[in-house]
Amino acid sequence: MKPYIGDGMLLVTAIIWGSGFVVTAIALEYLTAYQVMAGRFVLATIILIMLFGYKFKKFTTSVVWKGAILGTILYIAFALQTVGLEYTTPSKNAFLTAVNVVIVPIIAYLVYKRRIDRYELFGSGLAIVGIGLLSLQGSMTINIGDVLSLLCAVGFAFDIFYTNLFVQKEDAISLTIVQFITASLISAAVVFIQGDIPTTMEKEAMYSIVYLAVFSTTIAYIFQNIAHQYTTAAKAAIILSTESLFGMVLSVLFLKEVLAGRMVLGAMLILMAVLIAEIKPSYRKKHAVKSVRS
Repeated sequence: MKPYIGDGMLLVTAIIWGSGFVVTAIALEYLTAYQVMAGRFVLATIILIMLFGYKFKKFTTSVVWKGAILGTILYIAFALQTVGLEYTTPSKNAFLTAVNVVIVPIIAYLVYKRRIDRYELFGSGLAIVGIGLLSLQGSMTINIGDVLSLLCAVGFAFDIFYTNLFVQKEDAISLTIVQFITASLISAAVVFIQGDIPTTMEKEAMYSIVYLAVFSTTIAYIFQNIAHQYTTAAKAAIILSTESLFGMVLSVLFLKEVLAGRMVLGAMLILMAVLIAEIKPSYRKKHAVKSVRS
């Protein structure tokens, strides 16, 4: 049951992140991207400490340095995504960021010589084509924003990969706390250096920050980090890629975005990718049983 619970938590995370597109768009009408990042990380850190502060007593040197690595990677990935968005279109930014689905198994192979599972590779390919159909519009030319978006994809791929690796030996909640503390310190320092500390805040911006902090950051990353204990990094990346699907659905419902035929096809390909990742273990098991019986 644990693998299915983990997959379910990853799916909930993807749904929450999909909703984050709508909420972030509202927040960016009142705040800069760096202010939004600082607000969500700082508030999420406060919430985590209030809920799980007792875990500080059990922190080890290993938890601290691993959590600090995750927090630094997380902030860099978000920063690259945000800056890249200033120079390219949102659709290209979303597609290029989602390339992490393909990068994760490659990192596993290059760093730890983990064999690239053909099911995961095929599922990753389907997912990335599906995301492209969901997101890409207009010109396919490459500019500095596209390059930064690709680097962002590498950052998120490393975050998924190392989270999956670290939670095998460390407490997931403790890692998340240190990860958020690190991201909060970096984001607050950046806003302070830029001199963009907000003195007032509209209620719409405040509600958006609270939502992003509670759901898109605290709950989503707790679920993601715990779920990594029960699945592979590549499979987690595929399931999390459904964020684009849920983002599309919620955009249609709340932002009245027109649903094109290619978007429906893209959604179907993403769902197929997830099914391939899900069915693979049971298929192998049944195949092994049949081989033993024969």
